[in-house]
Amino acid sequence: MSDTSKLIQGRTGQWEIVLGLEIHAQVASHAKLFSGAAVGFGAGPNQQVSLVDVAMPGMLPVINRHCVEQAVRTGLGLKAQINLRSLFDRKNYFYPDLPQGYQISQFKDPIVGEGEVIVERDDGTTFTVGIERLHLEQDAGKSLHDQDPNATFMDYNRAGTALMEIVSRPDMRSSDEAAAYVKKVRTILVYLGTCDGDMEKGNLRADVNVSVRRPGEGLGTRCEIKNVNSYRYIQQAIEYEARRQVEILEDGGKIDQETRLFDPTKVETRSMRSKEEAHDYRYFPDPDLLPLDLDPAWVKAIEASLPELPDAKKARLQTQYGLTAYDAGVLIIEQARADFFEAAAAGRDAKLVSNWVTNELAAKLTAGNLEIEDSPLKPDEIAELVALIEEGVISSKIAKDVFERMWAGDGRPRAIVEAQGLQQVSDTGALEKIIDDLIAGNPGQANSVKEKPQAIGWFVGQVMKATGGKANPGTVNQLLKSKLDIE
Repeated sequence: MSDTSKLIQGRTGQWEIVLGLEIHAQVASHAKLFSGAAVGFGAGPNQQVSLVDVAMPGMLPVINRHCVEQAVRTGLGLKAQINLRSLFDRKNYFYPDLPQGYQISQFKDPIVGEGEVIVERDDGTTFTVGIERLHLEQDAGKSLHDQDPNATFMDYNRAGTALMEIVSRPDMRSSDEAAAYVKKVRTILVYLGTCDGDMEKGNLRADVNVSVRRPGEGLGTRCEIKNVNSYRYIQQAIEYEARRQVEILEDGGKIDQETRLFDPTKVETRSMRSKEEAHDYRYFPDPDLLPLDLDPAWVKAIEASLPELPDAKKARLQTQYGLTAYDAGVLIIEQARADFFEAAAAGRDAKLVSNWVTNELAAKLTAGNLEIEDSPLKPDEIAELVALIEEGVISSKIAKDVFERMWAGDGRPRAIVEAQGLQQVSDTGALEKIIDDLIAGNPGQANSVKEKPQAIGWFVGQVMKATGGKANPGTVNQLLKSKLDIE
């Protein structure tokens, strides 16, 4: 048992949560897995459907090479084994949103085998989640139950859309770890360009397998919570389901292996159906699709084209820019944010740039519901603002005022400073006059500073007040220490 496991305290003792996740990631592709129909969000019902997608007689699937390449890229990004030979199977079950009466998926011979993901917790420690497999499969359509009180309508736009199912080992022990794992996988996929990671649109979602056991015992019976599409919902679903299972076991009952749904309104899970086993789906090789044989040279070429991935980028930002692990970790969560930082940090104080990008700018973007790619302020403007601080033209406090004016569209930082007369007062003669007057008018305060040096802050505040906040704090402190004879 991991020292960081989150144990549940029950009436009869402690319980450990055991978690495994199946992440369903929609492949970034303009066409579906086995047809040329378009893929996109927002189209009208059944506007992106081909005869193949709705299983018209005589229609045969044809594999989309780009989707296969995306799966290989993802496998390489997860440090997983690429299987040069894989098979497509038919997973048989009936549901109205599945026109064929089966789903084309992969079972015994997936395109990607075992891999691993190193995940960081909030406290900076890490844990490793084993990847069992990644396989390609087609998505189903969507049932619409709210269009008519007496009928269910079907939208097959999603039918046949390529999905990557990434199956983890049961290596997570808390809801926080599960959420952190999904975040890390999502970040890797977005860096690779193999999935856009948009959870709101359902392009990345997770099935969460939850079981509980006494610490040190074997695995308990698991329940699968289907299609959870936010980090918060993943955490809430796990917390509720684990507590539910503990209460059943402590009351002398047993856990039924089943599929459940999470209700975010009631913050609870509810039974959907008894959990099927592999034999219930009657898997068999799809007779319409040949085995998928990959050229080793093609796989090598894909590997050579991989971008710098999050872990490597984080290490480089620390080495190249002297950032802390925390600052680098915040920057690399989104590739565009890291790119923005690097563009702004060239030749500047990297720590200062990092602070502006991850604090003030990030807050404005969040408030405006904007992505960093849509930021009205560009990297060179943040760099110019930081340069003004480095040069002593403005203080950090004044810089915040300048930033607000930049965001309001008043112009570039240097032009704003000049137009508004916001330059710091660094003229020692002018500052000495203010300080001399303050000391002469406040002899008691001056004497107390000699006995208690930290009281110098009062004088600093008075000088800043007298100069409208424009005095150079470093120069003020230096002059005060000299005149008050403080080391």
